[in-house]
Amino acid sequence: MQDETKHAVVTGASSGIGAAIARRLLSAGWRVTGLDRAPAASTEGFRAIEVDLTDAPKLAAAVAALPRVDAIVHAAGYMRTAVLGELKAEDGEGMWRIHVEAAAVLANALMPTLPDGARIVLIGSRTAAGAPGRSQYAATKAALAGMARSWAAELAPRGITVNVVAPGATETPMLNDPGRQGTPPRTPPIGRFIRPDEVAAMVSYLLGPDASAITGQQIVICGGGSL
Repeated sequence: MQDETKHAVVTGASSGIGAAIARRLLSAGWRVTGLDRAPAASTEGFRAIEVDLTDAPKLAAAVAALPRVDAIVHAAGYMRTAVLGELKAEDGEGMWRIHVEAAAVLANALMPTLPDGARIVLIGSRTAAGAPGRSQYAATKAALAGMARSWAAELAPRGITVNVVAPGATETPMLNDPGRQGTPPRTPPIGRFIRPDEVAAMVSYLLGPDASAITGQQIVICGGGSL
């Protein structure tokens, strides 16, 4: 008898938002394959694959032999900040490769076997709308929205939805990353940072049957920071 348990591939699953998403899906009965360059322990229902997501051939090879994948969640990423006049090309290139190109390589590699009704969720950022000192980061996250809308239009006839979940400052190790020290996070109007489990809950909803008519959207979770 064929295993009916749904299978999700989650990048950045070793920590932060990616880890929260993996935990949420596991608790909901999904099988999860986590892709990350940092090691993560495999547990019941969770398989960790250690891979450099910015190495396109290795990433494509890592997912080539996976069993049926019902959902792709791209949560891996990092932030580097600088004002105009002090931008570093290598920072912009690095963020593009992890935020945008890795998502494209992953989805492209899995598309031939992705079933009708599958789900794709990309983790963006409220910063995609623009923020001083974060232009390179904002550009990569804004690109995710355009890419998701394009894929959503292509895949809608197959019932495959593609959405972006864009959180504001979230309680993850990224908040204390030295690479963003020039632009410290601001506490949202709700008086606290976003919790990773709140982002994971939205992702879980978008992967479920009740969200089958939501596609091509960027859903911002910012605690009022966009107001």
